[in-house]
Amino acid sequence: MTDQLDYQVTVEELSALMKRTAGVHVDPVTLRQQADDGFDTFGLDSLGLLGIVAELEKRYGLGLPEQAERCKTPADFLALVNGALKTGV
Repeated sequence: MTDQLDYQVTVEELSALMKRTAGVHVDPVTLRQQADDGFDTFGLDSLGLLGIVAELEKRYGLGLPEQAERCKTPADFLALVNGALKTGV
């Protein structure tokens, strides 16, 4: 028996979070195609990313790794966050 839940943040959710928490509108298709580009390419700064991390921590009720706030690309961010959600760390 396991207490792990299968949460996953999608590109679409990240796009919505970028808009809601930082006021940065990025089409999910563009975000998916350019997921290896830096967040700064999309106009998201470190404070905006911090807001997204805080929102996800509140939503899922667990602290995300400190590195989440320092991720440079959407691909890195989603990999780190989804790995943490999968393991509950």
